[in-house]
Amino acid sequence: MKFVVTGAAGFIGSQLAERLLDGGHDIVAVDCFTDYYDAALKEENAAGLEVARLDLAEETLDLAGVDGVFHLAGQPGVRSFGDVFEEYVRRNLLASRRVFEAAAAAGTRVVFASSSSIYGDAERYPTPEESEPRPISPYGITKLGCEQLAYAYSQGFGLDAVVLRYFTFYGPRQRPDMALARIVGALARGSSFELYGDGLQSRSFTYVSDGVEATIAAMERGRTGTVYNVGGGEEATMREAIATLERVSGRTLDLVERPAAAGDVRRTSADVARIERDLGWRATTSLQDGLQAQWEWASARVAAP
Repeated sequence: MKFVVTGAAGFIGSQLAERLLDGGHDIVAVDCFTDYYDAALKEENAAGLEVARLDLAEETLDLAGVDGVFHLAGQPGVRSFGDVFEEYVRRNLLASRRVFEAAAAAGTRVVFASSSSIYGDAERYPTPEESEPRPISPYGITKLGCEQLAYAYSQGFGLDAVVLRYFTFYGPRQRPDMALARIVGALARGSSFELYGDGLQSRSFTYVSDGVEATIAAMERGRTGTVYNVGGGEEATMREAIATLERVSGRTLDLVERPAAAGDVRRTSADVARIERDLGWRATTSLQDGLQAQWEWASARVAAP
């Protein structure tokens, strides 16, 4: 089959694109190479892929002959208050609106990567998909808006869309602004790490290859108009994740404690009953094994000349 992958030079998108190629599919890889973090890292992610540079907020996807769109492109990061909000509106809401409109016109299925950030401080844990969304960051607000745009285009123009709410993906190539990537980098270089909050905030950590398999399963057999949580099998606090990485690396982290940051939720915990029932998917990678893989990847990069 032929698929478009947007955000194909990113942490998740590049690994999804490679997995699709390994499965014998044709792909059109698209990325804007924004300046959110060093574009050289994205070039490294995309090595071996032919990536079309496309600004989805302005340019239209050509979906002729395309069987499906994996829409992973967007502006990430919950620390999205202030003047940067316009970039979140542009790169999430405006870009997604154009993708959904093009897919609806072409009759092409879209799997949209949303975020557990739409739940905010959720009403209950583990959090099922029918929970009231109440995001506490502008980022989460724009991702929820994208979900609602997908729904509007499905109702008004017959868009075939499946929405995935990703819960804290980690592993090799993780974005450098994310906590686990910064912890691994600090351990590898012997530098300090700033921990925001008391470290007892917990996350439903999801290893990237598990998440990629869930994303492909959603394209193949997800129910149109359905929202699925994609969350790891283990929940852990930041201090527990740090302790695991210290064991894995054999090193001690130089920890600098800072006040909690605005927009960071206290807890995420994915109820995955729906995706397990509908798609037969469940995360299989333990946090220990996943962090071991991330440490080996990152420490090798630091050691390379």
